[in-house]
Amino acid sequence: MPLSSDFASTLHAIFGDALALNAATRAAYAYDNSRREALPEAVVMPTEHAQVEALVRACRAQRVPLTARGRGTNTTGASVPVAGGVVVSFERMNRILRVDPDNRLAVVEPGVLNGELQSAVAPHGFFWPPDPTSAPFSTVGGNLACNAGGPRTVKYGASRDNVLALRAVAGNGASFRAGAPITKGATGYDLVRLLVGSEGTLALITEATLKLVPKPSALRTLRATFADVGAAARAVARIMAQPVTPCALEFLDDEALKLARAHGGEAVPEAGALLMIEVDGEPDQLDAAVDAVTRAARGDGLLELRAAADAEEAKTLWAARKALSPALRTLSPDKINEDVVVPVGRVPELVAATRRLAEKFALPIVCFGHAGNGNLHVNLLPRDAAERARAEPCLAEVFDTVIALDGTLSGEHGIGLAKRAFMPRALDPGALALMGAIKRQFDPEGILNPGKLLP
Repeated sequence: MPLSSDFASTLHAIFGDALALNAATRAAYAYDNSRREALPEAVVMPTEHAQVEALVRACRAQRVPLTARGRGTNTTGASVPVAGGVVVSFERMNRILRVDPDNRLAVVEPGVLNGELQSAVAPHGFFWPPDPTSAPFSTVGGNLACNAGGPRTVKYGASRDNVLALRAVAGNGASFRAGAPITKGATGYDLVRLLVGSEGTLALITEATLKLVPKPSALRTLRATFADVGAAARAVARIMAQPVTPCALEFLDDEALKLARAHGGEAVPEAGALLMIEVDGEPDQLDAAVDAVTRAARGDGLLELRAAADAEEAKTLWAARKALSPALRTLSPDKINEDVVVPVGRVPELVAATRRLAEKFALPIVCFGHAGNGNLHVNLLPRDAAERARAEPCLAEVFDTVIALDGTLSGEHGIGLAKRAFMPRALDPGALALMGAIKRQFDPEGILNPGKLLP
């Protein structure tokens, strides 16, 4: 329903020209990368914390839904304003407030792009570990909302592991700070880790103090091909069991390789499965580290293990992974990309189960992803209306399989709308009840991102 004139006047008093009520602007903020869409009644673009606080208090007083948004790269519908109301876009809160090399941290506003942050801290010899595919155009706030990760997560952790402190406004309108610019602390509940991954349902983050990591001096890239998925998965388990942790350990199954080869040509090898492995560190230690990972990768089913001689050859070895996403889009514009997680040792069972489901539902399924922590992207690829209809029950069985394998629904994309109905399968009633109580404590009227995350 349209906003009342009094409430619209309140928003105008807070935001002035940074308030949009026209249909064209509202439509531009109605959707995200999930292809879901719902029109908000207003869009606001704050530039400072005080505006966010005033906004939350105004929305709470009038029971107006409020949905936070970065750049809309989310794939689960988490930033779609399904209840209407107001979208708060943080695109103008995009300042890097401080880079502090001595304390290995950066203080940023939520609208800073991940890629811009990396460029700002690189001259100081640092990087921020989360590196999702969308890094050049996704915001830090969005990364924190869904606990974004990427290939480097296997060694350096996801967003939640790389945040020191936050400033935020809870759904009750109260401003607060959580955490501190230190890497060790035991003072009360860890609200920072609670907020990261909460998808804007508890509070709106207005400032983040991020933990920076020194850039390694050297990097080596290896590519291992295997006769089958089982051999590749066993190699992953061996690699992760030895002392050297790779900074990337990416997996592609045979179906993914076929698609990538069709799109990328002969640079993509023919095999039953492929691992892309990267090891980083100091030059005088790297040879030993690469040797340890190489020994672990060798075993039954290994077809070839190649190490890149230089950066140019490393690009060639990555050809299969780079060719995959365009190939998937070509085959199925309506692809469903789920980022489930299982224990590393159960990856072969998950891939085998997806094979059975592909046959049962007559639906192409491709698996690839971050094998080092069991985070696989299971892609359902419906090509017509009949396959789209079969994809929904197939997806439900994928999730049931993951849970039966002691896994969980999402490693880095979040829950949003897409997986909300499956939460009772993934969490027991006691845990869900506690989460609901936490939500009510932060957001008594339920105005923040309603209809997301919790069932």
